[in-house]
Amino acid sequence: MRNTIVLSLFSLWSTAVDAYSNPLSCSGVCTNAHDPALIRRDDGTYFRFSTGGKIAIHSAPAITGPWTYKGAAIPNGSKIDKPGKADLWAPDVIKVGSTYYLYYSVSAFGSQDSAIGYATSSNLDVNSWTDGGATGIASAAGKPYNAIDGNLVSDGTSYYMNFGSFWNDIYQVKMADPPKKIASGSASTNIAYVPSGTHAQEGAFMYKYGSYYYFFFSVGSCCGYDANRPAAGAEYKIKVCRSSSATGSFVDKSGVKCTAGGGTTVLESHGWVYGPGGQGVFSDPSLGPVLYYHYVDTRIGYADGQKQFGINKISFSSGWPVV
Repeated sequence: MRNTIVLSLFSLWSTAVDAYSNPLSCSGVCTNAHDPALIRRDDGTYFRFSTGGKIAIHSAPAITGPWTYKGAAIPNGSKIDKPGKADLWAPDVIKVGSTYYLYYSVSAFGSQDSAIGYATSSNLDVNSWTDGGATGIASAAGKPYNAIDGNLVSDGTSYYMNFGSFWNDIYQVKMADPPKKIASGSASTNIAYVPSGTHAQEGAFMYKYGSYYYFFFSVGSCCGYDANRPAAGAEYKIKVCRSSSATGSFVDKSGVKCTAGGGTTVLESHGWVYGPGGQGVFSDPSLGPVLYYHYVDTRIGYADGQKQFGINKISFSSGWPVV
């Protein structure tokens, strides 16, 4: 009887995990897509920015490809004089007025000596980006946060930058207009924190749908799966909280505050998809809202350079994003 119960519970768990849809097909260069940032130009061309190669730029005529590598966004490295200025991370791209803003992180893996920088362009193309250097968001030993993984959001009146990784997790600060620097006199506030364990939360991305701001973030171990696979379930997964305000407070589907360890799982490992994260959400003119992210295809390999670009349609019909 006990074995029957265990098998039944396992079957229910398997059904729940297998309920996630596989990523949409992707053609062209769909690999080495760590921490993707996605945007569509007015002429219909899609651009994907990703970690590595001084922020690699790929473009495609459709969201599913074929993706073509174009070059580095910031080929000379950042003006920010910190370790990692030639190895830029975690891009975030957004159009403000007629100008495109690209935010990036300068750091070394596991270090708190970090800063968020920005560059601007009028058209997203390679060789069009001007590095503006520091935004004023920076960290060092002793700070409660790590200043990486920036994500800009607007509530229609003001701009805010969400950022952070491990330490006390994810923070938010008001930005000036235009959003090149921290707004004068603004202080950072904590918007997500898990009070136990390694505080493995990062990769904030905020998306407004209906009357709510949905706050997506990545939880768990992101990298190095080929050398050191984390315990089952400890790899990257995508969670969400929501609020009627861009500044919080954010709660999960059960009403648990994001600052108290809350977070409803949106996507996790399933089938041959392993460790999805580094996500964003995009309103596609044909597909509607899509969740995009990187993941390991276990049929291909677990190395960081083998991370694939994943896309899934998501539905908000229940009030919560469902893949």
